[in-house]
Amino acid sequence: MADSEARFTINVREGIVELEGKESFVDKHLEKFEEIFKMAVKEAITKGLQQPQSLAFKEQPAALPQEVLQEVQPAEPAQQKAANNKHAPRTAPTIHPIPVDLKAGEGKPGLREFYAEKKPANHYEKAAVCVYYLTKFNKQQEVKFGEILSCYEEVNEKKPSIVDIIKNSIRYKGWIEPGSEKFAARLTISGENFVKFDLPAQVEKIAQPTLV
Repeated sequence: MADSEARFTINVREGIVELEGKESFVDKHLEKFEEIFKMAVKEAITKGLQQPQSLAFKEQPAALPQEVLQEVQPAEPAQQKAANNKHAPRTAPTIHPIPVDLKAGEGKPGLREFYAEKKPANHYEKAAVCVYYLTKFNKQQEVKFGEILSCYEEVNEKKPSIVDIIKNSIRYKGWIEPGSEKFAARLTISGENFVKFDLPAQVEKIAQPTLV
């Protein structure tokens, strides 16, 4: 084939590259081919053209180096890459109240009476009081999250995200530990001591200055 018959065609949209000619022609224009093709791919991405998944090289008389093939592969658009890397939003499990006996009985105070006596100040303390009540007065080995929500309803308190409260109480307070089943918890010795001896919290009185 004469040098005049040499032909170089690139079609980024269809992913087709044709390079015909003598080996000397290919070697001579290989570097230009790299730059031209990379610029074409970049321009296609900028314009939002859909990139082919593979490139078809037809009748290429000389094999291209592997590093060149890697460089000219269509780059993943930035927006698509961000979408692929974005984690799916976390869906919090829906926990419903589970009926449980919270009324006063023989040798057993009602939850409302016990709750008013202990005066828990935050959700961690409230959850600990509920688990303590169900463990000590209802004789339960472990407590389901839904039963804790029933305790909130009984004392007319706004229900929290109970999964997060129990998880953080386990991690940071140590008053509760995971139960044998999912969405169940047990009272720890630390939690028992806290509710029994440390609640209600004692408010320190600030000494008033004595006027002379």
